[in-house]
Amino acid sequence: MEFTKSLIKGKFVKRYKRFFADIKLNKKIVVAHCPNTGSMKGLLEEGNEVFISKSDDPKRKLKYTLEIIKVKKNLVGVNTHFANKIAHHGLSNNLIGELKNNDIIKPEVFFNKETRFDFLIEKNKQKIFVEVKNVTLFRNKKISEFPDAITSRGSKHLKTLIDAIKKGYKAYLLFLVQIEGVEYFKIAKDIDKEYYENYLLAKKAGVNFLAYRCKISTKEIKIEKKIKIINE
Repeated sequence: MEFTKSLIKGKFVKRYKRFFADIKLNKKIVVAHCPNTGSMKGLLEEGNEVFISKSDDPKRKLKYTLEIIKVKKNLVGVNTHFANKIAHHGLSNNLIGELKNNDIIKPEVFFNKETRFDFLIEKNKQKIFVEVKNVTLFRNKKISEFPDAITSRGSKHLKTLIDAIKKGYKAYLLFLVQIEGVEYFKIAKDIDKEYYENYLLAKKAGVNFLAYRCKISTKEIKIEKKIKIINE
């Protein structure tokens, strides 16, 4: 996923009302759209270096968007709207070893009336659902974690992936780690014990869990390498 325009470097000031972030550019403060509704735990320290994009769309109320935050010398991609674009690029370009050479890749496909998954893949006549979770939490420099807050929606997706397996689909959950440099991934069971328990149930039922780290720069973000899940 390439950025269409050069990003602008600034300093993080504060986030408020979930969708707004004050960013210092030289001596002035601009308001940027924050495209991440999660807790963004560990990322929002005043003075952190950030990179923002600027839109020329006259209809947009906020011209700037928060794209990347630098934390502990690691770049972190915080625009959750890009997660599926990055995953789609990875699927289309065979960057995910377990999901290579697909015959069909369909985004945003309904499994039932309540739930749609991020991708439906067809490969050798086997139908595979893939759900993507964006990962931005790292409390240890080498270990990424999910979730960063209690996620009932995340637990629901795990239960529905189990239902999909019962109906003959294969199921994958891809933890898309938008954090430079980390080498491992784990479920943050101290943050959401129920999610961890549902993860164990889903794993036992046959859901495949993958964690892939992204390569992040101010030019592009793309899948780089598989990292080990350490609380299996």
